Amino acid sequence: MAVQLNHTIIPAHDKQTSAGFLAEILGLGPPTSFGPFVCVETANGVSLDYSDRPSPFEPAHYAFLVTEDEFDALFARVTERRLRYWADPGHTREGVINDHGRGFDFEDPSGHNMEVLTRPYGA
Repeated sequence: MAVQLNHTIIPAHDKQTSAGFLAEILGLGPPTSFGPFVCVETANGVSLDYSDRPSPFEPAHYAFLVTEDEFDALFARVTERRLRYWADPGHTREGVINDHGRGFDFEDPSGHNMEVLTRPYGA
């Protein structure tokens, strides 16, 4: 059997808010509950399982590969909401799309760095 990522747990200040935000921005189906988690499933079957964490936590980075058409729709949702975005995960180039294919980073409500890109790095 080939090894595949199945899910990851993402700490959140409010799991419902963060999961709903990500699903909406990425244009995915509505989040579902599973035990203590609120889950967002991607097209390749990997789920992002949000969990409430009352204590401080270190924000993480999550990257999503999207098609050109998905990118356009996703970018429209980000700009309609007037969300800040950057060309890089270090947030040094605000309001810019990177030039490796097309991509950008934005923050979710819990401060995690979410990246969308149309071409994998190294491709």
